[in-house]
Amino acid sequence: MSAVLVILLTALILSSVLLVRAYQDSRDDLISNALDLGTVLSQTLRPAMKRDEVWMAYETIMSPLERDAGWQYAVEQGEQPAIPVEGKPEREIYVLDTRSRVYVASRPREYPMLDELARRGAEHAELVRRIEARDDRRPVVFDDVWPGRYVMVVPILAEDSAPLGTLVLSYSSALLVPRFLNALEQVILGTLLVLVILLPLGWYWGKRLTDPLAHLSACMGRVGTEVPSDIQCDLYDGRDEIGQVSYRFRRMLDELREKEELERSMVASERLAAVGRLTAGIAHEINNPLGGMLNAISTYKRHGDERDPVADRTISLLERGLVQIKGTVGALLVEARLESHALTPDDLQDIRTLVQPDIQRKGLRLVWDNAIDAPVALPSSQVRQVLLNLLLNAVQASDEGGEVLCWLRADNRFFHAAISNGGKHISRGRMAHLFEPFATSSGEGHGLGLWVTYQLIQQLDGQIEVTSNESVTIFEVTLPLSEGESS
Repeated sequence: MSAVLVILLTALILSSVLLVRAYQDSRDDLISNALDLGTVLSQTLRPAMKRDEVWMAYETIMSPLERDAGWQYAVEQGEQPAIPVEGKPEREIYVLDTRSRVYVASRPREYPMLDELARRGAEHAELVRRIEARDDRRPVVFDDVWPGRYVMVVPILAEDSAPLGTLVLSYSSALLVPRFLNALEQVILGTLLVLVILLPLGWYWGKRLTDPLAHLSACMGRVGTEVPSDIQCDLYDGRDEIGQVSYRFRRMLDELREKEELERSMVASERLAAVGRLTAGIAHEINNPLGGMLNAISTYKRHGDERDPVADRTISLLERGLVQIKGTVGALLVEARLESHALTPDDLQDIRTLVQPDIQRKGLRLVWDNAIDAPVALPSSQVRQVLLNLLLNAVQASDEGGEVLCWLRADNRFFHAAISNGGKHISRGRMAHLFEPFATSSGEGHGLGLWVTYQLIQQLDGQIEVTSNESVTIFEVTLPLSEGESS
């Protein structure tokens, strides 16, 4: 809207300037043409005034006027030319002698021969006074003698520069109207043409300028009230100032998201570390009396009374429960026990073999994408446990008939693995506690697999990242290769 107003205001100012200039040019042309005509007539009148041939002088001044159709018609009819409302024709010419008396005039009835011009009124007296007061013999223009008329005064001089008389040309300012109207028409047409071209362009460029700014302002207003990861803005991308501001704002959003993710990762790591220390301490405290109870049961079974079937069943039930507790406690005691050999392609193939029965039992399809064909400088036991836990977790989370993908790669510095499934989407609230012990939501297992996996990856100085949406959940593992291991 502002651009359109600026265009309209500019067009109005330019049109006004052009009209003023057109009027001034028309006025200057009228005066210049009149002075040129006066100069020619003064030279033509010189012989007639020297020989005192009045009729010849009259024909001389009437010649340029008779070119006008109105004057020509009046002459042919033997009448005076038509006089406008203000009492004077648009053009009139008369010649004064050296005593400021009328010698000849284009309207002889209005200005009789030898009539003293100064006696015809205040305007004529003022004109005579100015003519007689001039010592300069050059043509002069008066525009303040008669309102709405221009008076051009041209001296008539002999060959020796002696004064013979004065030529007076009186032009009405109404002569400027046709030229001004023509200029006005051209200016209006030109202005309309310019507006027809510029207004759509101004509207387009204004919209192109304001829309990105409004969208950017709306996005900026969301900062501080929404989580940076939830702010998604389709900002203008360009090399101008708005594009640079949008680029800086996108950079700021990216940095805020990175900061948010880093803070979340640090909080999760600290929480998991605290939980790990707590569970390890509890597991150690439980493990000691648990071992004693299992040893007591073993001793009783070897040396106890075998004739009591009820006691045997009770002892067997206690033993199975204690063994299950021992398994759970053992899962909480994750220790890095490095193997003597590096991870080999056969170790990876064993993982595929181990998980295959679970895949078949649930009717899933396993996509095995393994590009590792040489030993990798990592302890095989821990890596196998990590991959096996992630694959079993993917199998458990998948719907029947779904697909599980295992992608394995290794380069000179890192081992990369990605396990994905198309199961249920992991919500943000559950994602924050995903690697904590007993954090299962499926009702199957004790929820220690992902926690053990996380602990093993931390012991190997690696990283694990999880992304989940409505269609797929992906666990990505990156492990640095161990120094001193042969590949």
